Amino acid sequence: MTKDEFETLLVHGACGTDEAAGALTVPIYQTTTYRQGELGVEPPFDYSRSANPTRDVLERQIALLEEGTHGYAFSSGMAAITALFCLFETGDEILIPRDLYGGSYRLLDEHFKNFGLTWRIADTQDEQSLGSSFSSRTKALLLETPTNPLLRVSDIEAVSRVAHAHGAIVIADNTFMSPYLQRPLVLGADIVVHSATKYIGGHNDVLAGLVALKDEKLGERFRAVQKSTGGVLGPFDSYLLLRGLKTLALRMDRETENAAAIAEWLSCREGVDRVYYPGLESDPGYRVQSKQASGAGGLLSFDLNEAYPVKAFFRALSLFTPAESLGSVESMACHPFTMSHASIPPEVKAEMGISERLVRLAIGIESVSSLKEDLDNAFASARAEVSQAAARAVI
Repeated sequence: MTKDEFETLLVHGACGTDEAAGALTVPIYQTTTYRQGELGVEPPFDYSRSANPTRDVLERQIALLEEGTHGYAFSSGMAAITALFCLFETGDEILIPRDLYGGSYRLLDEHFKNFGLTWRIADTQDEQSLGSSFSSRTKALLLETPTNPLLRVSDIEAVSRVAHAHGAIVIADNTFMSPYLQRPLVLGADIVVHSATKYIGGHNDVLAGLVALKDEKLGERFRAVQKSTGGVLGPFDSYLLLRGLKTLALRMDRETENAAAIAEWLSCREGVDRVYYPGLESDPGYRVQSKQASGAGGLLSFDLNEAYPVKAFFRALSLFTPAESLGSVESMACHPFTMSHASIPPEVKAEMGISERLVRLAIGIESVSSLKEDLDNAFASARAEVSQAAARAVI
């Protein structure tokens, strides 16, 4: 699919025009149940946990955008991942990347382990050694690329080839890229999951999760899981996602452009030890990211130098809102160690490479000059606090 085709699909796609009244915007079918026709004949809609006309358009739309055959909408990204884990059985094993979103890790480590579903960390960046991570119990590989929060990039095509050779499926979390920048199903993944709260919604006003896949048999199994577990997205929230999707290309273009400029600026900035952003040519993931995606996205991380107190840096931010989320038109700053990945044990965070000095920035659509000014002030304030503390110590 070309960029031009995708941008048109965002606006039109599965939406069409409402047949009942000719409405240009998909109506909000705020109903739980539907009038039944002849007994014994299953209607397209009978109860909104099973299907809802507004949600149905959204689910068809995400399937089209990810170039899959089936789409599913959930009440949150975690509800979507929970439903995906319900595809597996006691004794099954899932491989996860070195640094994984804290919520996904917590779900596996604190909850699904009670049902006998186990996990192990694998190096998804090294496809040569990846094969040795699989066992006869491994049924899936949960892949984030880029990862959260260190933006490590894995070759989706190569990883999928290795996983399939061992009889495992690949679940790709595509939250950071959105289908506008990257389409894992086309590259070989079996399932794509999104926290649609982020870039797909884009305005910090809806909590949602989306799943797309391409296999008919797997699609039937997962539809049954969605219906049975019931964590579906409501009609109004489905409407909000459909509205957000129409401007996805415009937002992602601006946020990616802004993030690239901030990453370049930070890489030369005093007070920064290292920048993590696969759009930088110096980044280890640059080559693979350029091959499999049409951009590096609006998220970046960096290690703050030890001469700059982390708390003072965050306290001085004004335009960047300290918050755990990302993907909105507003810029946000996250401290993964105490925020998004707080539930992960310290020793595991150390293994993942998540330090207390790591800062994650979700870049919005504000002007780059304003964002740089805000960061400049935060660096200066953090540095000044050290100097003032040293002066008081002398006195």
